[in-house]
Amino acid sequence: MKIVITPAKKMTNDASFLEVESLPVYLETTEKILNHLKTLTISEIKKMLGCSDRIAKEAYDNYQSMDLRNNLTCAILAYQGIQYDYMASHVMSYDDFAFLQQHLVILSGFYGILRPLDGVVSYRLEMNNPFKMAGYSSLYQVWGDKIYQELIKDDHEILDLGANQYARVIKKYLSKPVKYVKCYFKEEIDGQLKEIGVYVKMARGAMTRYIVKNRITTYEGVKLFNDLNYQYQEDLSSSEAFVFVRKSEKF
Repeated sequence: MKIVITPAKKMTNDASFLEVESLPVYLETTEKILNHLKTLTISEIKKMLGCSDRIAKEAYDNYQSMDLRNNLTCAILAYQGIQYDYMASHVMSYDDFAFLQQHLVILSGFYGILRPLDGVVSYRLEMNNPFKMAGYSSLYQVWGDKIYQELIKDDHEILDLGANQYARVIKKYLSKPVKYVKCYFKEEIDGQLKEIGVYVKMARGAMTRYIVKNRITTYEGVKLFNDLNYQYQEDLSSSEAFVFVRKSEKF
């Protein structure tokens, strides 16, 4: 079973204790994307990223000086955000990382698909950012079915713990015998079920950690997840959607 997660906007260069094992599989495509990004002005970057002047200038400077092959950080340690905090990869064992390397991938608008111990640099670019370069009108077109083909190369069961914008590069190409399940985390508030962004991110991270610590490799094992007081709901779930619910106090 391959576990799919997605990036955080905030990144760090942390090469303190985990050694990079490999380069991203589609680095040549990343180089083409970077070469195009280097041609953009600060105002064009601001429009593409939908960000402030400060962030656009930082992204511009980053694109211009970026070295994709040196001073790299393991992908699993490079991203900083709620999901990654709850995954707590900084306190995982080397055996945990070995399991992650075999079973987890990170989807990325910039790199396509990453193994946890692939070496990356900090960047700012999301899959759904408006992006055009010669012959392509979006990053979805740039990547096509490459991400999907790499994902199913040695495993035909996918567990999606990522954001919806990245699910498109999987679901568009799904075909038998590949099986796909996406997890949903909901709060029961006054009898209503709601998805609350920050809690969804927490749950995705906690689910990833649960899978790693318990060496879960089957969908049935995933259903047993009960961290943060979530419970699998059979009546709300289907073969392609696992729904986990917890009761919350009124906000």
